Amino acid sequence: MASEGTKTWFITGASSGFGKSFTAFAVRQGFNVVITARRIDRLNEMKALAPDQIEAIKMDVNNRKEIDQAVQRSLDRFGHIDVLINNAGYGVLGAVEETTEEELRAQMETNFFGVFNVTKAFVPIFRKQLAGAIVNISSLGGQLSFAGYSAYSASKFAVEGLSEALATELAPFNIRVMIVEPGAFRTELMAEHSTKQMTSLGEYDDTVGKTRANAEAMNGKQPGDPDKAATAIYKALLADKTPLRLQLGKDAVDMIRKHSETLLKDLAEWEHLALDTTFD
Repeated sequence: MASEGTKTWFITGASSGFGKSFTAFAVRQGFNVVITARRIDRLNEMKALAPDQIEAIKMDVNNRKEIDQAVQRSLDRFGHIDVLINNAGYGVLGAVEETTEEELRAQMETNFFGVFNVTKAFVPIFRKQLAGAIVNISSLGGQLSFAGYSAYSASKFAVEGLSEALATELAPFNIRVMIVEPGAFRTELMAEHSTKQMTSLGEYDDTVGKTRANAEAMNGKQPGDPDKAATAIYKALLADKTPLRLQLGKDAVDMIRKHSETLLKDLAEWEHLALDTTFD
């Protein structure tokens, strides 16, 4: 992403957490910002802070008609979009056995298909511009998972697979794709309205129960600063070579590094079986 000129960012899930920090950062940079979420009242409060720079639009990432209308309204207002940040999402906490099919499907609809829906609406625009950046907010849980986060991680693993292929497809058109993998940041993700708790079974008290207890204890005390995350993302977008994946937070860096080392160790240990599967 070039550094000169007035840029326009389009942010989903802008009414709280990372979305609010991304919006505030963009406004400070003098950018135009299109903020979207399902609750227009919270967006209007944010728009009032910088009405000349902000366009607030009620939009559900699962509603393609609303997406198309929001994109057109953004172009009518600002003329172009430079950066799409797919940030909308929520969490589900529960063991696989505790999770209903309906809840898993709903999780995938918002966290994965929502990203797909919005991205697909923007790709032709960016391709025509021969420029653009797509930032998909994944998670530490998009690289590895924990007891209780099967549904959430499944949705984020899917986002990462989609993004990796998309990056290769769009590179010839000067469109950058970046996956952001935050660790524990002080957002509203762990709040009651942002993470759905499945009905617990006592059999999982020693595994999922510990995850629930840790999440409750950490809520409001997470080490990550969302405002600093916004700055880090912008710096990565300005780089000559934007990374495909950007980890945020010491916990994310440490845990993903350890996970990668485990993968390499398993690969070396079982390579002899892997290589013994070709035709003689």
